[in-house]
Amino acid sequence: MKTNIIFITISLLYINFLSAQNNQKEVLIVGTMHTVPTIVKNSYKPMLKRAVKYNPEAIYIESPMANDTISWEYLKEGWSKSYRTFYKKSDSFKKTRSFNETVFRKLAIKKYKELTKEEINYLIKSYLYNRDYGNYKLMMYLKTYGLRGSKKPTRNENGDLTFMLALIKNLKVLNMDDQQTNSEYHNAWRKCAESGAQNGDNDLNRKLHKRDYNSAIIPAIFGNLGRHTNKLKSLDRKHLLNSFRYVQNTNLDCENATRYWDERNFRMAKNIAEQVTQKEHKKNIVIVGAGHVIGLKEAFEKKYPELKIKLMYE
Repeated sequence: MKTNIIFITISLLYINFLSAQNNQKEVLIVGTMHTVPTIVKNSYKPMLKRAVKYNPEAIYIESPMANDTISWEYLKEGWSKSYRTFYKKSDSFKKTRSFNETVFRKLAIKKYKELTKEEINYLIKSYLYNRDYGNYKLMMYLKTYGLRGSKKPTRNENGDLTFMLALIKNLKVLNMDDQQTNSEYHNAWRKCAESGAQNGDNDLNRKLHKRDYNSAIIPAIFGNLGRHTNKLKSLDRKHLLNSFRYVQNTNLDCENATRYWDERNFRMAKNIAEQVTQKEHKKNIVIVGAGHVIGLKEAFEKKYPELKIKLMYE
């Protein structure tokens, strides 16, 4: 009798373990090259093929969240011309136009192939009104190139990977970026580089960049730049560079640059995890600059161990 009870208990625990594994939500992090040179213009094709095969239920992109007023306060006069232009249009639209939530929700769930030109234009205006940069750009892409996307490579992660994937899977994109301390990060970066010019750390920076560039030449020639970029060695090297962890003669400015970079990655992970938790999607793909991948992975593993984290070419 005792043996039977032990057997049943173990069996139930195993069943619960399998059930938990099957219900576990996962996040696949894909590192991008942002914009690639013309000579390797087709670099995103293999990545798109792999992303489609993964069959994601949700696509998260490196774009500011609509309700992140702190980031937008910086971005409306910040480094990106595209963000500045978008914010100005959105701000003007909010002041002069009305928004119909019911009509918007009805159109937002329609399949792309069912949308008329007028409905696409309505969605573009709606995303502009809602300050949803990611989906505004996605709908502009659809309006410009149609359901099949651009025939020629755009050489950019959005045109050749993110938006193509969204159209193929009939998904909208989910914004997750955070640029609340980007100004502080760039100031610390500049000051750290100034001291690095005197103490030799900038030489280390150049050596790492050169090693990164040289290691990518052969993979790029054979169409494997995306795979190379997402190898752990490449991701680690980009993480060292962006987080200033290569610095040997540290000072407060370099330490601040590291801190701001890490904090941004943790806030991005938080933005993703909160949405993943709220939604039913089990398979989530995050498309982000390769320099963020290691930082995001570490943030997820530390703060959100309930999520299964995967890298594209692991």
